[in-house]
Amino acid sequence: MIRYIRVLGAALGGLVGLALATIEVDDRQLFTDVPNGGAFLAAWVVAWIVVGFAILPYLTVVPAIWIVRRVEDLSTAEFVAAVLGLLIGLLMGLLLGLPLSNFDKPLGLWLPLGVSLLFGLGMLGLTVAKRSDLLTAAEAIGMIRPPSGNGEATRAGDPHIVVDTSAIIDGRIADIVESGFIYGTLVIPRFVLDELQHIADSSDALRRNRGRRGLEILNRMQKEPGTPVEIVEDMVPDVAEVDAKLVALALARSRVILTNDFNLNRVAELQGVRVMNINSLANAVKPAVLPGEELRVRVIQEGKESGQGVGFLDDGTMIVVEGGARHIDRELDVSVTRVLQTVAGRMIFAQPRLD
Repeated sequence: MIRYIRVLGAALGGLVGLALATIEVDDRQLFTDVPNGGAFLAAWVVAWIVVGFAILPYLTVVPAIWIVRRVEDLSTAEFVAAVLGLLIGLLMGLLLGLPLSNFDKPLGLWLPLGVSLLFGLGMLGLTVAKRSDLLTAAEAIGMIRPPSGNGEATRAGDPHIVVDTSAIIDGRIADIVESGFIYGTLVIPRFVLDELQHIADSSDALRRNRGRRGLEILNRMQKEPGTPVEIVEDMVPDVAEVDAKLVALALARSRVILTNDFNLNRVAELQGVRVMNINSLANAVKPAVLPGEELRVRVIQEGKESGQGVGFLDDGTMIVVEGGARHIDRELDVSVTRVLQTVAGRMIFAQPRLD
């Protein structure tokens, strides 16, 4: 979108430059009787093309995106209060502007306009600032019903959770969404979608398969009715790195990121962004195992220490069996001796049960 606006800005800038150069003042144009006037004219037009290319997005698209974001952040009460305040202010400005229009020009032209802007914007800010008192008064006289939930926190689609590429490729996010544990709207930035497409087009077979799986997971989540998935065009052009773009986008929205990236996790937390980490969730929902409990496990390989065997539970938890090296490729009953929580996850130490 911004690319096309810049092209349009360059064209408009060139037309403005040509128009200014052809305006006659005292029967002379801007570059008339100037040595090398053609070169100066070309440089003049190029300069206006550059100016139009650079500033038109900041005069059109950027303000429009800012206004849309601010409106999206408003609650229903704030939006209604703002509209009513603006209408009341403009009506007051119109009533006061009628007698002012009788003044001679230019006062008769500008005073009504200034009064309308003053009262319109003033009443808009006043009604938004006092919206709680206005809602209380409206509820007291029966104009509106009191909210049945928690006010702004119950707005549909809140919060807006910004999703990282790693969480999509991981695949478990789709199962979590289908289970109903994620409440809100999943926000997929366009640059994350572009990164997924780039991975899916990779010459490396493993990366290509991961990228394609990520696209399939995203398509699967879009079909899930319980949790909305929103593709946003916010490119954050002032930031180069993808992780920094995600944090900036989360700060501009509801300060929530869904990721599996350890580094992004730390950076986001330092900047006050809440992080939903799928690995942390997986570790949190693993069944609690206490020393003395009995488990049945299949030993599949030797451990680091002499005589140890290693097996895994269904949820991927590693079990180190003392003296289990001689039971490789066999299932045996073990008794838990201790549980160790590490950065990589949870490890269980056990001994073969004595019959």
